[in-house]
Order: sequence, then structure tokens, then C-alpha cells
Amino acid sequence: MPMWTDLAFYLPILVIVVAFLASAIKILREYERGVVFTLGRFTGVKGPGLIILVPLVQQMVRTDLRTVVLDVPSQDVISRDNVSVKVNAVIYFRIVDSDKAIIQVADFLQATGQLAQTTLRSVLGKHDLDEMLAERDKLNDDIQEILDAQTDAWGIKVANVEIKHVDINESMVRMIARQAEAERERRAKVIHAEGEQQAAEKLLEAARTLSLQPEAMQLRYLGTLSSISSQHSSTIVFPFPIDIGRFFAGPDRKAAE
Repeated sequence: MPMWTDLAFYLPILVIVVAFLASAIKILREYERGVVFTLGRFTGVKGPGLIILVPLVQQMVRTDLRTVVLDVPSQDVISRDNVSVKVNAVIYFRIVDSDKAIIQVADFLQATGQLAQTTLRSVLGKHDLDEMLAERDKLNDDIQEILDAQTDAWGIKVANVEIKHVDINESMVRMIARQAEAERERRAKVIHAEGEQQAAEKLLEAARTLSLQPEAMQLRYLGTLSSISSQHSSTIVFPFPIDIGRFFAGPDRKAAE
């Protein structure tokens, strides 16, 4: 009987001690921090490792310092040139000041997500469709800079912003394809015209060079004959020299010239 009496006496005390230690001792991982409040007032950030709290007097809120990947839902955006598109993005951010993330904002994750949606629509609405498609890196940097400046008061650092998709309707896709085709055709015509201009300039330069030395024209003539003779064709085009025609022409023809 005395043993049972002692056990009944010490058992509640043992339970109280275990409950006290369970509520007083906290273990935080390397990537965690604890925001401690004493009687409702902020008293510091602790961790990582073993943390001892005073039960009923101190409370702790855990925060995770690892990078959070936030997927921004698809947003309807009207570009500066009045084209309706759907854009979604992904944001990478992390907590750098645990006390601000807990005290300054009620839910930093939801607040950052809503701010990212409004910033995405605001920034992309100031650009044309061509800029959205061709200058994503610049747009990513602009959005990241605005978000980072506004979330700094919440103790959050926005590390990166990536626009994933810019979806446009089928009619706009066909218009872009026709525009690209017309642009390629324009470039082809310009390149062909530039080639014709360069060829004409070279021919003019060659004619001037040949006109300085009549013997050069004869050598060119012989080269043309050699080229014709090497071709296996039933039709032979024989160039008739102008000087020989003048030689066979009468005196009256020469005087007229």
C-alpha cells in the first residue's frame, strides 16, 4: 500500500514536469527561426537549435527561411497596343527578416501572391505585344524590382521572377505569322535589290577598266570564245566584234559614224 500511495502522489507531479518540458523546450531546424513573444510583446528572434520558453508567458511563431516558389495564376492583360493576352509567371522569394514577416503582415504568402498578380498586370499593360514576346528578360527584371521594393517592409526578398507563358488567341497568331512572312519577303526583296546594285556597280567599274586598254577587250573576247567552245551544245552563239564590223563597212558608213 505505501508504494501505491507514493506512486499516486508522484505521478501527477511527473506528468506536470513532462508537460512543462514539452511546452518549454523547442527545437528549430537550420532553416527555421522562432519569433518569440513575451506576454504578447515581441522579444526577439531565436534559433536554430534548442530553444527554451517560459510556458504560458512566452509564445513562439516558426518561420521558414527557405526559398518559396509561388505560381502566379494566369492573368488577363491588355497590352499597350490593345491586344488581349493571358500571362502567368512564377516568383521565387524568401524571408530575410522573420520578425517583419510575422508582425508587419497577417499572411505574407497571400499578400505576396496578390501583389505579384497586380504588379504583373500593371507592368505588362505598359508594353506592346512584341515587347512581351521578345523582351521577357527586361520585363522579368522590372517586375522583380517593383515586387522587391514593396515587399521589403515585410522582410521578404524577391529573388527572381519568370514569365512562363504569354497566350494569345488563334486569330492573333495568324496575324503574327502573316506579319513575319511579309517581313521575310521584304528582307528578301531588299537583299535582291542590294545585290543588283552591287552587281551594276561592279559591271560599271569593269567597263571603265576595259575602256582604258582596248587590248583588254580583245583578251576578254578570246576568253568568251574559249568558254563557248568548251560547252557541248548544238547552238553556238558567236559574238561578232564591233571593230571588225567597222572594218567591213563602207567609207560612207564610217563617215556617218
